[in-house]
Amino acid sequence: MTAAALEISSPVGVIAGGGAMPFAVAESLKARGLEPILFALKGVCDPAAAQRFRHHWIMVGQYGRAKKLFRQENCKNLVFIGTLVRPSLSEIRLDWSTLRIMGRVWSAYRGGDDHLLSGVGRIFEQDGFRLLGLKEAAPDLLMPEGCVTRKMPDQNATSDIARGRAVLQALGPYDVGQAAVVIDGHIVGVEGIEGTDELLMRIADLRARGRIRAPVGHGVLVKAPKSGQDLRFDLPTVGSRTAKGAIAAGLAGIAVIAGSTLVADPQGLIETADASGLFVTGLPS
Repeated sequence: MTAAALEISSPVGVIAGGGAMPFAVAESLKARGLEPILFALKGVCDPAAAQRFRHHWIMVGQYGRAKKLFRQENCKNLVFIGTLVRPSLSEIRLDWSTLRIMGRVWSAYRGGDDHLLSGVGRIFEQDGFRLLGLKEAAPDLLMPEGCVTRKMPDQNATSDIARGRAVLQALGPYDVGQAAVVIDGHIVGVEGIEGTDELLMRIADLRARGRIRAPVGHGVLVKAPKSGQDLRFDLPTVGSRTAKGAIAAGLAGIAVIAGSTLVADPQGLIETADASGLFVTGLPS
């Protein structure tokens, strides 16, 4: 555990988007003796799962209400975690506090997702809140370095991993996806707005249609944060669903950056991968 993680004061506000990760973070905080309070995004966060924790509902755009609730609950430390489809400005329910900082919101909005999230983070910090990354809030949910499965990458897979990392590093300044699929040295897919699951579905479809002729068991899904990305937001995530997608795509394995990738379901990921001879490895940053 890092020194920064030890300095977190309780309670911790968890701004909760969709998916399972907000609740995994909340459980991780509880295990370390820190009280999580969920600020659940209405229409995005799972209502049933939110009931397991002390929580408040907020709408995207209700910065004034959120800020008031953070202070009411004495949440000086905040974590923003979970999936959130980028809304159009017309879909955001603006309150008066948000309207007063609309210039800063608009500036943050005019860019890629990382630019938007970093801009929103700066707005919180200017009002005296501390935005935590997962390395501070839930370090146990991050991928460790090294192979976590029985199967390990061979020389061919290692070469594909290196090429995938190079591709993602080159694309980083453009704030696009965080994943690429490389098969026998060929870049056959790069993640766009559709996300990793649909990228893998696309690879599976290309195999089925004979557009990819490499044998099943060749190729690697490589995931990495964008270069220069604010690592407090939108870290790459893998789980058992990712492993199932890689298996369906006929790949040899999954390679991600250790310490900078969330593992949504560690046991499920490893069990699914081991059952099909897929490797999963954490790469040095």
